[in-house]
Amino acid sequence: MPSEIISLIDKPHLLAILLALGAAIGIAVERFAEGLKRAERRAFWQGRKSAERKTRAHQAPGMGHKSQTQVAAEQLRKVMEADFKSRPLLNQSERRLLAVVDKTLDEEKPGWRTMGQVSLGEILASDDNDAFWAINSKRVDLLIVDHDCRPVHAVEFQGSGHHMSAETAARDAIKKEALRRAGIGYVEVTSNQTPSQIRMLLQGLLREAA
Repeated sequence: MPSEIISLIDKPHLLAILLALGAAIGIAVERFAEGLKRAERRAFWQGRKSAERKTRAHQAPGMGHKSQTQVAAEQLRKVMEADFKSRPLLNQSERRLLAVVDKTLDEEKPGWRTMGQVSLGEILASDDNDAFWAINSKRVDLLIVDHDCRPVHAVEFQGSGHHMSAETAARDAIKKEALRRAGIGYVEVTSNQTPSQIRMLLQGLLREAA
């Protein structure tokens, strides 16, 4: 056994410090990776929203109107010229959260399901077009639905540094208010909560649900 390791064993307090430091570094690296993935996904959807706005502008009267068939043909050409690759729907932390939510549903609400990365435009409707387009491309990490696939609760994972920007806080506020007005629950889960704490939180929400 190397002399360095023997010296650490003889000094347990130093060994404990090194182990704690290693664990802290590991957690920091994981949170940094999660932040990069979330930023990548946010950039993707912002780019998609920008592309949709450009498409609608091309279709507007007096701005080079294109038929739906022409737009579809142009989009198909671009897709045929591009390369694609698959990527996970959820990051590692979100997958762990999904496992906890699914297990809790099995115990409390058999038959209910959890959906991942759900667009608010698919679960909310409004007669106000401006309000609808304000939420259309926004997404929730996980969505709990009942036996009839009606949305019941949105579950958002808030990793380290999630509320660092005013833009992020504003986006979350918009999602929360739109869901509240539709009668859909909204709960935030943080990275420092344990699976048992999350399960207890969800149990309380599910037992209150009809």
